[in-house]
Amino acid sequence: LKSNISGGFPSRSTTRHEARWGNKSFLPKQKKGAGRQRDEENCVDGGVDDRQPKRTNERTSRRVSVTIIVMFGVSVSTKKWLSRASSVRCAAAAGKRPESGGRGLWSPRQESVVLPGALNKQDAITGLTLEAFDGVSEVTTKSGELDQIESSQPSESFARKMYASECEAAVNRQINIEYSISYLYHSMYAFFDRDNVGLPGFAQYFKEESEEERGHAEKLLEYQNKRGGKVVLGALMSPITEFDHADKGEALYAMELALSLEKLNYEKLVDVHRVADEQGDPSLTDFIEGEYLEEQVEAIKKVSTYVSQLRRIGKGEAVWHFDRALAN
Repeated sequence: LKSNISGGFPSRSTTRHEARWGNKSFLPKQKKGAGRQRDEENCVDGGVDDRQPKRTNERTSRRVSVTIIVMFGVSVSTKKWLSRASSVRCAAAAGKRPESGGRGLWSPRQESVVLPGALNKQDAITGLTLEAFDGVSEVTTKSGELDQIESSQPSESFARKMYASECEAAVNRQINIEYSISYLYHSMYAFFDRDNVGLPGFAQYFKEESEEERGHAEKLLEYQNKRGGKVVLGALMSPITEFDHADKGEALYAMELALSLEKLNYEKLVDVHRVADEQGDPSLTDFIEGEYLEEQVEAIKKVSTYVSQLRRIGKGEAVWHFDRALAN
C-alpha cells in the first residue's frame, strides 16, 4: 500500500482533484485542523470523541481507503464517504438515529399489546392477555352439562353428545345391511365348498368376504356404542342356497351377484354419510369416509375385474384354472 500511495496510479480521481503521475497522495490538501473540526460538528452531545487517535494514523487510514477504492475502479466521493461513516458512528454512540436518507441503525420497537378486559398486566404471555375461560360456571348452570348428567337415567348413555337420532337410526340400518351381505356371502361359501361343485378357491374367497362384511358390521356396532347410541339388530332374511345358472355357470353368476352387492353396499354407505352431513355430525362423516368409502370403491374394482375375466373364459375348463388362481 505504501508503494501505491507514493507511486500513484493513472486512474480517474475518486475525489474532486484528478490523480496525476508522481503524486504522493490522492487526497486534496486540507487546512490544518479541518478534519478535527468536521468530526466535532458531526458528533452530538454524549457521542464518542474521535480526537484521541493521532492525526498521522487518521491520515494514513484515509489514504489506504482511497488507494483500495482506486485499485478496484470504484468512483466514490471520498470526502462524502468518510463524513458519512463518522456521522453514523457518532450518532450511534449518542443513541440517536443518523439522518441518512431514511436508513440507519435498526432498533426493535418497544411495544406492549394488552387486549381490553385484561385482568392483570403481569399475567400477559408474550405481550398478550386473553380473557380467562371459566368452564366450571358454564357446566354448573341450571341447564349445563353437569345438571344433564345428574338428571340422566341409568338406562341413558353418559357419553352421548351432539348425536342425532337420525344418525343413530342410519347407523343401525347399515349394521343390518352389513350382516345381511355377510350372511349371503357365507351361503356362497357353503355352496362352492360342496363336493359336487369342487371349487375350493371360490369357497375360500367368499368365506373371506363374509368375514370382512361381518367385521364392518362390528366396527359400526362399536362406533354406535362409542357415540352413546343403542344398537338395534333387525331380522335377517334367509339367503339363497343355489347358484347354478344354465347359461353363465355358477362361478360367473355368483361373482356378478357379489358385484351387485358391493355396489348396493356403497350406495347405502353414501346414504349414511348424507344423513350425518345433514345433521351436522362431522365425526360420523369422517368415520364413514375414512373406514368404508375408499375401501368399498377398491372392492368394486376388484370384483369387476373378476367378472370380466370370467366372461372371457366361459364355463369350461378355464373356470378350474381361475379357481386355482383364487386359492393362491
